[in-house]
Amino acid sequence: MKRFGIMLLIVSIFCLVAAPVMAANINLVIPLPLTGKQAKFGEIMKRSYEIAVEEINAKGGVKGQKLAISFEDSTGKPEIARSIVEKLIGTKKQPIIVGEYTSACAKAVAAVAEERKTPYLVVASADDNITQQKYKYVFRQNAVNSHYSDGVADYFKKIVKPSTIAILYESSAFGTSGAEAMRKDAKAMGIKVVVDEKYEAGSVDFKPILSKVKAAKPDVVYMVSYVMDASLLMKQIKELRIDAKQFAGGAAGFAIPEFLQNAKDAAEYVISATLWTEKLKYPGAKEYANKYKAKYGDFPSYHGASAYASLYVVADALKRAKDMQPESIRAAMKATNLMTAFGPVKFEDKEGYQNQNFNDTFVIQVQKGVFETIWPENHASKKYIFPVPTWKDRR
Repeated sequence: MKRFGIMLLIVSIFCLVAAPVMAANINLVIPLPLTGKQAKFGEIMKRSYEIAVEEINAKGGVKGQKLAISFEDSTGKPEIARSIVEKLIGTKKQPIIVGEYTSACAKAVAAVAEERKTPYLVVASADDNITQQKYKYVFRQNAVNSHYSDGVADYFKKIVKPSTIAILYESSAFGTSGAEAMRKDAKAMGIKVVVDEKYEAGSVDFKPILSKVKAAKPDVVYMVSYVMDASLLMKQIKELRIDAKQFAGGAAGFAIPEFLQNAKDAAEYVISATLWTEKLKYPGAKEYANKYKAKYGDFPSYHGASAYASLYVVADALKRAKDMQPESIRAAMKATNLMTAFGPVKFEDKEGYQNQNFNDTFVIQVQKGVFETIWPENHASKKYIFPVPTWKDRR
């Protein structure tokens, strides 16, 4: 009896010690720009991750364990993003990395992840080069920059039918690759590029560049910019009374609520590429958007939707992985075939990309101070407004 009692005590102690281990959270630290020029994008994504993890945990988490997320501020600087991820993989032994916003930061993270053989899910960074490196461990959920303008190019071809175009873009990886994609589209459609100008991010005076645009009188002015630059460009276009058949943005700064708030009436009739809108019929899209708006007062951008969906992609992969080792998670990620609120997610090797999700792109237009989906027409929430009124004719 004494021996039995001792054994019972040992088993009881083991159970008490083991129980917390079995119930431990799955911890994910997510690098994001929470301060600095890109903080607004980081904020949208952070809020969206938080909504997703709350839902996932309410549904039972992952294999009985809860997801626990926290964030580290990369400030939008690649060297800081790299340092954060080196620590997460090397010290904290995090088996999968998610996050970042700018393409420059994502490139830095991707290089570390590949070197350390740890899966990395890119959520919002668009530079084509990220998934053209023959990396095995880097996966991208959002579209590449070369495909961002697919919807806009189709709209140009079928509705605007321009002869000339001006391309203005910031000197970042995102801006440069976005401009190159539109040059290719313009060449394919027989549109002459009459102005092709790069500028430094954070510029405050675009009038020297815009004077060239005014003199060239292009049918379309196409801009690839983040939010403050996007707003300033349109404000100064209005000040200079530069008219065109269409003003268009290559997503990013032209596709988030702050563009409407900052550019005000100068934003009216501007179209932009986007990867998602809250009015799409993807399962859960409307519910997520309404939950975000109820909590934060405005609908999220595609950056938020992709962040939200990415945690469902990660949770799905973790559930299917045979264990929590990076190699097992990588194999599960490669086998992903999931419908999300952001759309279908399946990582493919084609067109020179590896582990790349290919999803549709859309066109939004500012109408009466609100983003409306206008293209493709089968997804439209409102009919497009074209031709765009001249500044003189606007009220």
